[in-house]
Amino acid sequence: MIRTPLYTRHNEVPPLASRAGKIDALYYNHVQTALKHLGPHIRLRIPTLKHLDLILQKDALIVIDRALYDYPILCWTDFEAGHRDNLHEPIKCEIRYFHYAASMIFNKTLEAMELMLGELLEHELPEEKSSILPFKKV
Repeated sequence: MIRTPLYTRHNEVPPLASRAGKIDALYYNHVQTALKHLGPHIRLRIPTLKHLDLILQKDALIVIDRALYDYPILCWTDFEAGHRDNLHEPIKCEIRYFHYAASMIFNKTLEAMELMLGELLEHELPEEKSSILPFKKV
């Protein structure tokens, strides 16, 4: 994990295509938990994709290419998470494609992110924060 400053190129570079989409609540919730505990901007190297990194920010998940000076490849942004009354339903968002082959890494990126965040949070969070509180007996 690399702590990184706010990344904004996904808002500056015109995408090849963008569409309305959804991100699974599991992924969104896990990212928000990680950002809360590990810092406001997280950069992860995607192990199965040689020179691609994933930048996690409150307002976006961005796949970038290190070999192309951090050029954005794929981005999930504009999450409609305000006023949610559930934690299990997918969150509407905008998906931006900056590379012709971005759709090929779509699922692989989210799966790798989930594994890496699980490992990071397991090592970073102290045991007492992860304990379960017992219910009071009535």
